[in-house]
Amino acid sequence: MKKLIMIMSASLLLGSCGLYNKYERPEDVNTKGLVRDVTSLTDTLAVSDTTSFGNLPWRSVFTDPQLQTLIETGLANNPDMLNAALNVKMVKAQLLAAKLAFVPSFTFSPQGTLSSWDGHTPSKIYSLPVTASWSFDLFGNLLSQKRSAQVALIATKDYQMAVRSNIIAGIANMYYTLLMLDRQLEIVTDMEGLTKDTWDMMKLQMDLGRARSTSVQTAEANYYSVKSQAVDLKRQIREVENSLSLLLGQPAQTIARGTLGAQSLPTELSAGVAIQILNNRPDVHAAEMKLAQCFYDTETARSRFYPNITISGTGAYTNNSGAGIVNPGKWLLSAVGSLVQPIFQRGQLIAGLKVAKAQQEQAYNDWQNAILKAGSEVSNALVQYNSADEKSKLEARQVEVLKKNVEDTKQLYTSSGSTYLEVIAAQTSLLNAELSKASDDFSKMQAVVSLYSALGGGRN
Repeated sequence: MKKLIMIMSASLLLGSCGLYNKYERPEDVNTKGLVRDVTSLTDTLAVSDTTSFGNLPWRSVFTDPQLQTLIETGLANNPDMLNAALNVKMVKAQLLAAKLAFVPSFTFSPQGTLSSWDGHTPSKIYSLPVTASWSFDLFGNLLSQKRSAQVALIATKDYQMAVRSNIIAGIANMYYTLLMLDRQLEIVTDMEGLTKDTWDMMKLQMDLGRARSTSVQTAEANYYSVKSQAVDLKRQIREVENSLSLLLGQPAQTIARGTLGAQSLPTELSAGVAIQILNNRPDVHAAEMKLAQCFYDTETARSRFYPNITISGTGAYTNNSGAGIVNPGKWLLSAVGSLVQPIFQRGQLIAGLKVAKAQQEQAYNDWQNAILKAGSEVSNALVQYNSADEKSKLEARQVEVLKKNVEDTKQLYTSSGSTYLEVIAAQTSLLNAELSKASDDFSKMQAVVSLYSALGGGRN
């Protein structure tokens, strides 16, 4: 027993030595010029406001009540979101198992026997043994495994947040897509009435001998062309509704929604500093936690070169002394210490350490790539918003001009001042301009959603 105490004391002293290292974020990760400025020739985005757009609660970004209801439904029912929550539960259980490795294990296995010789009174033999085993973590083997499980849990929670952010962005994108299609259908329906009026006008002109049958035929064909666009838009609306219903975890159904013109989204978009992308983006943070996990796996592989010490103890209340039966029973106690040092496994252990180091390097490369990818997504979203906003303003002026052009061309046609082809061309140009403006208004909304998601928005 004295030797056992000495071993335990020595283990505690050794356990306090600097054999175990804790993960620290690498300082050589590249975050310089991560986000590109959309207008500056220097490329680097200069941000005076350190408050990131991605830190805003999603309800502050998406203020449409109907959209908010859809997002809440999706977060509650989407299968990917539900599975992500289950993954967190499973990893929590694995972490608990890693923590319990530090606690002595106990086994209770009661035994009893009845034996009779030649019809005599049966002998009763019983034993109530309890076995305890405790592994001392001298060189960080168990500790590194526990820390690996801890960062794995963090990475799983990051994945859950990434799923949450993607669901919010996906629902918002599909919702705004529906609003865009609704607006385009409204434009096409209005143009359908306008082309029908033109067709009727040309039939009247032909009856008066001022137009040929070919002009009437061209006007009629233009009318049917516009009507076919309406059919196509109705199909697209149904398909987007079906896709959005699937994202909500519900059967395909009609989606209640507002209008494109009634939407109000933030216009002051601060990308925030590069370090915020490291902290806010759940996928980037998950990649770093994967790196931390690989770091602890390397520590575990290194610790396997050192001995493993286990203390086992047994206590039993029994009436079996080994030489006869004792009544009442007595306590029987024993303790054993064991040391296991790998001798002929060094080649295998070295190979395991090399694999762990290589995996750690891969994890670092994946993390760096995740950071660069995040910066690229932010840069793309900013330039998309800038471009769509500029185009939408120009197209608004173009639509005003083309509306006046359609009116003037029709009046000139009735007075023989223009041809039927000019009338149809003016109407076609107006239709295309209005459809393009609706599309670019949607692109601007889509850019806001993409930027919010790229900055790790949706955590709250």
